[in-house]
Amino acid sequence: MNINFSTATFKDFENIPGYDMMDRADIYYDFLEYMRKNGHHHYRLQNNTGCSSVMNVGTENITKEFVSFVTSDYLGFTQHPKVKQAAIEGVEKYGTGTAATPLIGGYYSYHNDLEAKIASFFGRTKDEAVIFTTGYTANSATLQILLQKEDIAIVDMAVHASVYEGCILTNRKTFPHNNLEALEHILKTSENQYRTKLVVIDGVYSQDGDTAPIEEIYKLVKKYNAYLMIDDVHGVGILGETGRGTIEDTGLLDKIDIITGTFSKTFGNLGGYVIANKSLTNFIRFQSRQQIFSATTPPSTATGIIKAIELIDEEPHWRAKLWDNINYFKKGLNDLGLETGTTCSAVVPVKIGDPHITGDVGRMLMEHGVYTNPIIYPAVARKDARIRMSVTATHEKEHLDKTLNAFEDINKKLHIAKK
Repeated sequence: MNINFSTATFKDFENIPGYDMMDRADIYYDFLEYMRKNGHHHYRLQNNTGCSSVMNVGTENITKEFVSFVTSDYLGFTQHPKVKQAAIEGVEKYGTGTAATPLIGGYYSYHNDLEAKIASFFGRTKDEAVIFTTGYTANSATLQILLQKEDIAIVDMAVHASVYEGCILTNRKTFPHNNLEALEHILKTSENQYRTKLVVIDGVYSQDGDTAPIEEIYKLVKKYNAYLMIDDVHGVGILGETGRGTIEDTGLLDKIDIITGTFSKTFGNLGGYVIANKSLTNFIRFQSRQQIFSATTPPSTATGIIKAIELIDEEPHWRAKLWDNINYFKKGLNDLGLETGTTCSAVVPVKIGDPHITGDVGRMLMEHGVYTNPIIYPAVARKDARIRMSVTATHEKEHLDKTLNAFEDINKKLHIAKK
């Protein structure tokens, strides 16, 4: 084995030639122990309280409170009293689970209500939604059933991992992030080679927090007789005039062929959705293995999500508070000379570059009482490691100031500022 633990990443252990599964697992366990000893193991820590801007977290047999930037509960709806009450009422009326797949008895009135609610939320009154147990599955299952060996998926290289998994049965070409010239070249050269051409992008990209040039991409897609799928999990509830996400301000909400998303971020729960015309949604319902062979959303989840969707319009002050926090926090980081890239969302990265130094920054932030996620390869490029933070509406100025003070102190020691 020739793996240097000091420079290794998780991906280096996916396959080690000549080592069987037990050997690889043993080697990887040793790597995790190495990370723990260096204070770089910030993953799968035990949370002892619910999602919030302050969380009690267990580290090295010690529990303490941290200012938290690790959840995507952007509007704080996991703890909203009305969402909790709706979930309780769902259990009281229907029980705790479905006990069946949606195809053979596990489809309830609340599933129909949720599908109608999320489709109408986007103004897709002539279309339908299909719900899945996770947002990851919504992407992977949909792509697997819609695209086969005669088709092609053309994807922005920065899309979510679920999209890549969804393309395992079809042809796939990637284009550099937000590079319209490269996208057009692929569309042009693929025009007459494949039965279906589907361009897949994110609305907001999960690691940089930047947005896609949706209007320009839409024009290219239609020019070359292709289809467009947009996953806007980090934009819905946050961007757009009324919180309908990145697509809203383009005027294309009713024109995008497929919209996918998750209920696990802004809506504060669990699940995913696919919105498209009735032909596509019914095809997915009756052909997707994940719909046919997997039990579906329990009542507490669905009824809680329905209330959360309603709160986007009923209580817009949460979105206003979130943007106050985003702007305040970004300005504070930039004033320190820290590089936050092109983010224009609630995802705020502090770009550092070196993965080992990034791990040190994560450890030192924990020492300052700030819980964040160091992100390294393969989630980002090898030399583009960063601390990734999710700002929420429930963060108070004192939480943001504490974090800014921590970064200021760390910068004095590690010199991570880019300016």
